[in-house]
Amino acid sequence: MTRIAGRLAGRVALITGGGTGIGRAMALAFAREGAKVAIAGRRKDKLQAVAEEIIGQGGEVLPVECDVTLGVDAERAVRETTEEFGALHILVNNAGTHSTGTVEELSEEDWDRVMRVNSKGPFLMSRAALPAMRRAGRGSIINTGSILGLVAMKSRAAYCASKGGVTMLTKAMALDHGHENIRVNCICPALVETEMVQAIFPQTPAGRALREARVAGMPLGRMGKPEDVAELAVYLASDESSWLTGVAIPLDGGLSAY
Repeated sequence: MTRIAGRLAGRVALITGGGTGIGRAMALAFAREGAKVAIAGRRKDKLQAVAEEIIGQGGEVLPVECDVTLGVDAERAVRETTEEFGALHILVNNAGTHSTGTVEELSEEDWDRVMRVNSKGPFLMSRAALPAMRRAGRGSIINTGSILGLVAMKSRAAYCASKGGVTMLTKAMALDHGHENIRVNCICPALVETEMVQAIFPQTPAGRALREARVAGMPLGRMGKPEDVAELAVYLASDESSWLTGVAIPLDGGLSAY
């Protein structure tokens, strides 16, 4: 199959949480635009399924088993990517987890779990990727945050805190590394149709009613799709956004316009 050079031709990307949902959509979109893509995650079967999709559309892909909460895994994921593809230009910190509860309802273990994945993960992966981007002479780090990293919601204490941390990590890193031609930006989605979000709304009358109520609050009248997030990620990874860094972009169907 002959590839047509796209907006990311000649680039190498590493996407965490690349086996499902938003990460899968990003991996497919990046490959479509000509990037060589490493997809990292904990579930080998999910990674392999996405890899086969990318190969089927004529792309180059490397599945990497990785727990983003472990520094050694982060370093290994970057090392394997650069050994396979020769460089690293784009890092997408997409792996994440969810949590509900007030500070009184949350266990210490649940708080730590959310912080490890959502806040520590992007720190470890970014730290591992920066030397490779420096060698490449450029870089784009894209963090998948959340609209709840910009505004709060009841019974989401740990999640809001973790995603708020991602928002400010984005801004701090943009200041620290702009002089190295390394840009750092954050996508802040509202509800997106993924396995994680679908689990919030069980197939019961109460679950369906809750889903309808949440969607009713969105001016565009629907949840996001993984592809909506992926298209913004392509823009942030490409030269089209070469003068954009340090921003946290709401991608929320108009929810934060209220």
